[in-house]
Amino acid sequence: MYAIIRTGGKQYKISPGDTIRVEKMEGKAGDAVELKDVLWYAEGEKVFAGKPLLPNVKIVGEILGQQRAKKVIVFKMKRRKGYARRKGHRQSFTTLKIKEINVQ
Repeated sequence: MYAIIRTGGKQYKISPGDTIRVEKMEGKAGDAVELKDVLWYAEGEKVFAGKPLLPNVKIVGEILGQQRAKKVIVFKMKRRKGYARRKGHRQSFTTLKIKEINVQ
């Protein structure tokens, strides 16, 4: 059994028990989360594709924590002009544990 969900502008293939890193979501560690943007669901030979979403499938998960990724350095330079800029960026993310996939 697996599903393809959309969250934070990205798509993830998930199964019950998986741990995934998604774009930052509201909530604290231990909070329950319900994801409703399910694009695809498959269980054995049964396959359901959304147009674009499946309204009767819900994903239940738990927030394991809120962290930030490693710093990415953004460096800009124009040769022979004396122009150089250096900036850093750390993206926030949420770690989710997928508990179950509910189909009504």
